Amino acid sequence: MPGGPYVALGDSYTAGDKVRPAGSGPQGCGRSAVNYPALVAHDLGLSGDQFTDVSCTSATTADLTGAQQVTGGPNPPQLDALSDRTRLVTVGIGGNDADFTAVVQQCAEQGLLRLVDAAHGDSPCKAHYTASDGTDQLAGLLDTVGQRVAAVLHQVTARAPGAKVFVVGYPALLPADPAACYGTLGPTVTKGDLAFLSDHEQQLNTLLKQQAAAVGAVYVDTYTPSQGHDMCAGRSARWVEPPLPADGLAPLHPNAAGQQGMADAVLGTVRATR
Repeated sequence: MPGGPYVALGDSYTAGDKVRPAGSGPQGCGRSAVNYPALVAHDLGLSGDQFTDVSCTSATTADLTGAQQVTGGPNPPQLDALSDRTRLVTVGIGGNDADFTAVVQQCAEQGLLRLVDAAHGDSPCKAHYTASDGTDQLAGLLDTVGQRVAAVLHQVTARAPGAKVFVVGYPALLPADPAACYGTLGPTVTKGDLAFLSDHEQQLNTLLKQQAAAVGAVYVDTYTPSQGHDMCAGRSARWVEPPLPADGLAPLHPNAAGQQGMADAVLGTVRATR
């Protein structure tokens, strides 16, 4: 099983944006002291120079190779934390490159337009992202994301040749049955668009799994264990906060239970790796 030194790279889902207590690093990175990297490191008995977390909210693949300007920053290029001493790496990136939050917001806006004009159809957001020839415009974006993730993972393996690399996927934001979200989201996002969003997220996770395999990294599935803990599961059960989150938490992001669930998925995968 891989040990330290352990380096955690990633975006807000890794950093644990707004999950208290706050951790180290620039304020704008929103790094939590109980995000999944910190929980993984604690469980593996790694501390001090054996654990480095450089994840940062709003990070894209570009911020792994270049400095990210944030409040209290900049956050240095995340890949600079790697060396030939590194033995364990987790990478959680790609969601911001895929503009996933913007897509969710667009679906909410299209849903509101449908409330005043039914001509927008049963899946107005899907229609918004569908070209006149029927092409899914987000598919092209995901192709670009795949190329960016591939480039980053090649650099990770080059900078830390002795490390075992784990690519961490995104947890389920939405339930299998879109109707379960009516009480949480109301009519602002249609059933058809909820299915469209869920499919888009799963495509992103599939892309991450494929790119991990291409460089000999291991993919960590957080989607499967988080099913039933999506943003519409209710406050006591959810791992991801809805658009109107509990006080002090970030919308559409994992809460403390979500970070623990992701940590469990990472630990289970790490321990199964020889």
